[in-house]
Amino acid sequence: MITCLDIGGSGIKAAVARSPGQIEVLGRLRTPLDDFEAFVAAIREVLALSPAPDGSAIAIAITGVVDPATGSIKCANIPCIDGRRLATDLSARLRRPVVIGNDADLFALAEAGAGAGQGHAIVFGVILGTGVGGGLVIDGKVVSGPGGYAGEWGHAPVAATRVLEPPVELPRFACGCGQVGCVDTLGGARGLERLHKHFTGQARNSVEIVAAWEAGEAAAGRSIDAFMEIVAPPLVNVVGAGSVPVGGGLGKSHALIARLDREVRARILRRTIAPLVVPAQLDGEPGLVGAAILGGLI
Repeated sequence: MITCLDIGGSGIKAAVARSPGQIEVLGRLRTPLDDFEAFVAAIREVLALSPAPDGSAIAIAITGVVDPATGSIKCANIPCIDGRRLATDLSARLRRPVVIGNDADLFALAEAGAGAGQGHAIVFGVILGTGVGGGLVIDGKVVSGPGGYAGEWGHAPVAATRVLEPPVELPRFACGCGQVGCVDTLGGARGLERLHKHFTGQARNSVEIVAAWEAGEAAAGRSIDAFMEIVAPPLVNVVGAGSVPVGGGLGKSHALIARLDREVRARILRRTIAPLVVPAQLDGEPGLVGAAILGGLI
């Protein structure tokens, strides 16, 4: 039995896990962003709710990337932990073992172990949420790479410069990572909204655009066509995944993911009639499930 946390820029979700399939959610607190002692106090508060024994391990899924060589975390969303050796610092203050993984990596680990990726040796978990993220799992293990950034396909540049027929020039937006023209800027929910405004002049949220496309609206369909031309080409050939579960807000549209699957399978070098890009199965708490697996409950 371990305590699992899923920590993002807005909230800390806590659960106790007896196995990846037995996750009891304990509650949620606001994430302190600028005060590390307040951050630690918030974790202590949720630990007080956990029936796990004193001194038992804590497994954390968190936004940001942990450097595998130094243990330091790069986390722009939570300034008070940026640059810290977070697992070491928390373990010292809480007097418990602490393991930490990137939230997208642990989403992929959860889907590989208990979701849509079961039975596949290579699973590439994709997040199409506010932005674009991903995690790579091979033979049940997260692949982080020397810099900890394996699977972060959202921060490669968009290869296309024009889309649709007749061709339309693609805008290049500054990305939060410091680069320009990343897939993240055009591929997530905010990216779809940018595309739609670029093509139509209309400011609509991604839920409305997807719903309008599903209802057959031509303008929304044009935006979705462009979205597919941007997102599908870079998705699969590099890692050769056997399953690509998709989570995040856009992943909730099964019609959108089915379209993305068709677009991807039309482009991969090894053609297959079986679905490859599929909706995530663990649509409840994949971060907590992934944290449980990371913590050794397999």
